[in-house]
Amino acid sequence: MTDPRPALAARWAATVAQARDAAQEGPDPAPYADNLLRRWAEPQRRYHTTDHLVAVLDRIDELAAHAEDLPTVQLAAWFHDAVYRPDRSENEERSAALAERALPELGVDAARTAEVARLVRLTVTHDPAPEDRNGAVLCDADLAVLAGGPDAYAAYAAAVRAEYGFVPDPDFRAGRAAVLRQLLALPRLFRTPQAHDQWEGPARHNLATELALLKSGGAPVTGDGG
Repeated sequence: MTDPRPALAARWAATVAQARDAAQEGPDPAPYADNLLRRWAEPQRRYHTTDHLVAVLDRIDELAAHAEDLPTVQLAAWFHDAVYRPDRSENEERSAALAERALPELGVDAARTAEVARLVRLTVTHDPAPEDRNGAVLCDADLAVLAGGPDAYAAYAAAVRAEYGFVPDPDFRAGRAAVLRQLLALPRLFRTPQAHDQWEGPARHNLATELALLKSGGAPVTGDGG
């Protein structure tokens, strides 16, 4: 398997160059990429991995025309799960705080740093305001996994369960069902027109199917259960 880290480090460097204050050169972005990629590869992760980072960045590229400030959204993708412990509830806040420390060091101005941090915190709810174009792109990219085909969605659901392997099955089912209900209650899962048209229907089908299985105590979602 090809190591994704060199390509990701190059993407990071290009994004930092675009986001950096023109009046400041800033330090070499490579060590920051190394730090972030080590975080994304931590052993407790099963879904929130480097593969997820790649997927979110790729979906942002697909939705780029909708973003108000594309480099800011891309930076937010890098940081949005940079701190991740499945047994803690403050991951998004700690990830945002990491961005607030690192980006000024890299020569990113205060306004753009604040916007990155805001976007990271927005992934708690995935509920951007109607006029929030940057938030719509990041949240749509982060939730795109919900619209996968049967096998892809089954792999996603299994990876989420594996991250919470320390949680007893009844408790996991209750907590996961609450998350699914929260998502299904959103008026729109996807806020950009492109994502809504392509992903809304499949995602709602997948969520409803998983929720029904959780309620019935049935087997986890599989490719055959699509």
